[in-house]
Amino acid sequence: LITSLGAKETESKYQSLLSHLSHPPAFTTVRVNTHLSSVKHVKKMLLEEIQKQFKGICVPVLEHPELQDILLIPAIGPRQDLKKHESEVIVGAQCGYAVLRGAHVYVPGIISTSKFMKAGDLVSVYSDIEGKCKRGAKEFEGVKVFLGNGISELSRSEIFSSHGPVNGMGIRMIEPVYLSPSFDNVLPSHLFLQNLPSVVVSHVLNPQPGERILDMCAAPGGKTTHLATLMHDQGEVIAMDKIANKVKRIKQNAELLQLNCIKAFCYDGTKALSVEKREDEQEGPPFLPESFDRILLDAPCSGMGQRPTMSYSSTLKELMSYQPLQRKLFTVAVKLLKPGGVLVYSTCTITLSENEEQIAWALETFPCLQLQRQEPHIGGEGMRGAGLALDQLKLLQRFDPSAVTVQGMDIKALQDSQEDDLISLANKDCIGFFIAKFIKLNGK
Repeated sequence: LITSLGAKETESKYQSLLSHLSHPPAFTTVRVNTHLSSVKHVKKMLLEEIQKQFKGICVPVLEHPELQDILLIPAIGPRQDLKKHESEVIVGAQCGYAVLRGAHVYVPGIISTSKFMKAGDLVSVYSDIEGKCKRGAKEFEGVKVFLGNGISELSRSEIFSSHGPVNGMGIRMIEPVYLSPSFDNVLPSHLFLQNLPSVVVSHVLNPQPGERILDMCAAPGGKTTHLATLMHDQGEVIAMDKIANKVKRIKQNAELLQLNCIKAFCYDGTKALSVEKREDEQEGPPFLPESFDRILLDAPCSGMGQRPTMSYSSTLKELMSYQPLQRKLFTVAVKLLKPGGVLVYSTCTITLSENEEQIAWALETFPCLQLQRQEPHIGGEGMRGAGLALDQLKLLQRFDPSAVTVQGMDIKALQDSQEDDLISLANKDCIGFFIAKFIKLNGK
């Protein structure tokens, strides 16, 4: 990157990226389950729900002109005028990120509370972003980020007693720093909470009714269920993941959204290729070569495009471990794809080594693959630095959170904005993400 842009511009880009990654995206994106309901009908129900939650604050729900199965809800914030309370609750980093995107605080996320906290107390909630707070501590002086104010549903002793609840709501957020709707049990069979680029991926793969599709690393099933919906639940979507609990989640999501063409298997994608026909009639993996019309490889990655993220605990060794794994999975995917079939590779990270470098490697390693134009193309083009030609970079799709300068939105700014400008902001101010689309040529 330094070779391509120069040290000064690279440093500036890096700082801007870190700043954007530490804030949530400007919009909450929900995908409508069009298998069960129309976008217009769900939009009406969602507006009613948001009005209930926001108690009179008027926030629009926008339809996307190119992604016609999603709705966009602006996140209001960061709100600067919130008063901090004496009673404090410290939550873990992952819980904190969820709160910044509209969630309440559930008991498993609570690490510590003030000494005399009772049910019904007004409390200020903070995130322990470095993971240094000890469970059950009565005070914490380490690095913490203010997330907003809430009402405690339980006392300190109930939360930390050995017989206390292990789940359920701990703090009901009433003044979050970012005002976003909570989707806990909100229209569960009609809506799927999904980041905008994750929705784009399934549209780029463009599965057709009657086809056989493989989602190689499928959990928790957002893209799997989207693929099945786009196929009108006709055909077969094989979903794989190597962690049993995650496969269970895929099955639950398919059932909730009433999709029948999904078959989920607990299996390691790197071992999903079988060179000889099996004797049994089992329909699951491993599969023979050239078994699928289209394959989605949403690869395991460093996740450095996820937002909000305020600190990274991964070591350099861990970050470098993803590239070889991605290449193993990619090699299996190419062999499982029929000639003339489509392969989409995606990640939710911003590193060159897991994205453009992988594409350069794939094109060199597999002469049968050809990069394809993506539809819709909402993100920017690929990043320089991996040796790809400019026309190849234009075929790639990279969502770069640092590409937008706006930070924060209040009610007045929202009311003064044109809908087109808000859609444009939603397209840019999202998570970091990368997509490449290939076709497998015949006879190679």
